[in-house]
Amino acid sequence: MTDRLQLERTLWQAADKLRSNMDAAEYKHVVLGLIFLKYISDAFQEQYKKLQEEQLETGADPEDKDEYVAERIFYVPPSARWSWLQGRAKFPSIGKDIDDAMDAIEKDNASLKGVLPKDYARPTLDKQRLGELIDLIGSITLSSEGKGKDKDVLGEVFEYFLGQFADAEGKKGGQFYTPGSIVKLLVEMLEPGAEKRFYDGACGSGGMFVQSEKFIELHEHRKGKISIFGQESNPTTHRLAKMNLAIRGIEAQIGLGDTLFNDQFPQLKVDYVIANPPFNVSDYKINTTETEKWKYGNPPEGNANFAWIQHFINKLAPFGSAGIVLANGSMSSEVATEGEIRKALIEGDLVDCMVALPPQLFYNTQIPACLWFFRRNREGNSKFRNRSNEILFINASEMGKMVSRKQRELTQEDIDKIASTYHNWRNAQPTEEYLDEPGFCKSATIQDIRKNGHVLIPGRYIEFKKEEEDDVAFEDKMGTLTILLREQMQKSTEQDQKIKQSLASIGYQI
Repeated sequence: MTDRLQLERTLWQAADKLRSNMDAAEYKHVVLGLIFLKYISDAFQEQYKKLQEEQLETGADPEDKDEYVAERIFYVPPSARWSWLQGRAKFPSIGKDIDDAMDAIEKDNASLKGVLPKDYARPTLDKQRLGELIDLIGSITLSSEGKGKDKDVLGEVFEYFLGQFADAEGKKGGQFYTPGSIVKLLVEMLEPGAEKRFYDGACGSGGMFVQSEKFIELHEHRKGKISIFGQESNPTTHRLAKMNLAIRGIEAQIGLGDTLFNDQFPQLKVDYVIANPPFNVSDYKINTTETEKWKYGNPPEGNANFAWIQHFINKLAPFGSAGIVLANGSMSSEVATEGEIRKALIEGDLVDCMVALPPQLFYNTQIPACLWFFRRNREGNSKFRNRSNEILFINASEMGKMVSRKQRELTQEDIDKIASTYHNWRNAQPTEEYLDEPGFCKSATIQDIRKNGHVLIPGRYIEFKKEEEDDVAFEDKMGTLTILLREQMQKSTEQDQKIKQSLASIGYQI
């Protein structure tokens, strides 16, 4: 793990130096396109070598596209293979060579049509630096277990670079990338299983799906057994999602279009929804005639939060679960119909758990955020306890550590504590018995929630944690506070006097 992280950091630092004056949003596609090209070329080359070795016995043709389709491997034509391109890295024509390679790959692989970046020949892209970048990415052959493992390394590098570009782009970058610790928390709380259907109607670059696949592979030791459906409104981000999933060997149906206006999967029902939709979207209007979709109330036109919630709930199968990231305001807002919709969701026994998150987790906003968890038919699934008319509240607002001057990240220890608390509360066979913990968690009844006006802020329900007594007496603490206040008042008085003197010196009287 340490070696991989070091590799990722080293590659990023080297690649970032090559960026020169290019904007991160533009350079992102240059780098990620090349990493993807290296990945599919490596996968192709591994299968090509295997077919060559079997040629005498089976008559297999290494240049037969069908031999690769059967193994879910992209066919890479000769002029697009990494070895050929790297041999031309120092040529002035390298930009056009890469564009031609991307075109050729799309022609031979229908699922990649319109996905790959093809703007490497543009005059503003320094061809010398482009050649250096090709050599840099070409160096990713560090596996001691054979080239098959290099694809895993490339997938991790791709994912790491997505995060770094999101950080470099700030607000704009956050639109396509949800920080890894939040994605991991959502997935570990939901505990998705294989042979299930997944949906994310605001899928960005596909991180929710990648993490779900990782979780299943880790816990059930099998891959490729889940069905994935996603939608993304931004065409550029849509292409990133397809590349990100392809580089991990994940098959998915990813639609392009505005989810709330033009749902690409109107009849879809899934086992899991995992999503981080845009916060507080105000520039949209709903179709109030869709009574089936707005079962719990028509969302106001000034904020899409409750439109997203109802859209995702509408996608859940009879025993489906959802984990959604939303702005904190969704827990308490009474604007227009929002309070009534929240009440209807609670009284409909759909809300399972609420988690208050710490600040500074996101690249694109400083708006405080929370996690909503929903479950259908909470009383009828034998895998879980009957928690009908109860909601678990978790306060994680003090968790996490600063990993940069402006970015916080939940640690694995934080994720484990939050997820295990939820599992012990929810599961029929918990690891240990659930107990309310002052300052951290509380299982509240529907009566408690009604008393609080159906507000879902965890702090309304979780008991205060008693501060440990220290050696400083109360009188001493108050004495120290009094001294500090007097000092501050004295400084303020002195500052006022200086201002008055300065104004008097130029003729103003106060």
